[in-house]
Amino acid sequence: MHKKLALIGLPLVVLLSACGGSDPFEEDGGDGGGSGTVVIGSADFPESSLLAEIYGRAMAAEGVDVEYQLNIGSREVYYSQIESGNLSVFPEYNGATLAYLDDGAPTADAEETNALVEEALPAGLEILDSSSAENKDSVTVTREVADEYDLTTLADLADVADELVLGGPPEFETRYQGVEGLESVYGVEFAEFRSLEVALLSQALLDDDIQAANLFTTDPQIAVEDFVVLEDPENLFGAQNITPLINSDQVDDTARDALDAVSAALTTEELTRLNERVVIQNENVADVAQEWLEGQGLA
Repeated sequence: MHKKLALIGLPLVVLLSACGGSDPFEEDGGDGGGSGTVVIGSADFPESSLLAEIYGRAMAAEGVDVEYQLNIGSREVYYSQIESGNLSVFPEYNGATLAYLDDGAPTADAEETNALVEEALPAGLEILDSSSAENKDSVTVTREVADEYDLTTLADLADVADELVLGGPPEFETRYQGVEGLESVYGVEFAEFRSLEVALLSQALLDDDIQAANLFTTDPQIAVEDFVVLEDPENLFGAQNITPLINSDQVDDTARDALDAVSAALTTEELTRLNERVVIQNENVADVAQEWLEGQGLA
């Protein structure tokens, strides 16, 4: 377990939720929903809105009165609104929540991370069950490279990385949850690091300009191109499990059970495919959420 945790190591979508964006509560006075209504929020990126729709529709299917407050841009805004009760439920990432509450906290697996979050949360707020779905840093390869070098985990790279080029955003070369950690934790030293914009990484993999890439684990291109995300058994990148953050007084047992059922069903692979439909195929986010819930028997 590693003590160094930098916000720059968090997934891009997590960071987007923590910086910028409008404050809808300035416009509506921050009154929240009516009595007995569960108000669900989202940050201003597609995955967060998708998760909010999934959470909301799962609760509504069980008779819970649900309102939505979507596309809130700043964690500094939405966190305070959950504390105040203007928001009842928010789809969060356990590692990002921990970093927000305690920027000196260690990286850890999901169970340890959740225990640390629970300790750090103020009275009145809590997290429910985490899903296995994560959106986090990864080292990802094509199916062909995985088969050629028999790669399943980051540890498998130790004997072959000197034949491969790793691509990623420039900060991945200099941070601990990046090249430094790969070397110190796994003994992995690539032949070269190539600095590339995130949007160019998938094509560079396909063109064999690079043989490994720092992609986020719910990037739709992983599903589209059948890329292989290498497992991280030593938790170098820490946990970033999708986890409901709630205002305890506003979420009853029926709503909690509905949210826990979503977490039990949601996987990284499923979320990646749902993101593909929303981001690449431009399908309506509410329709995608409803169809997935119906397929899981949750709506």
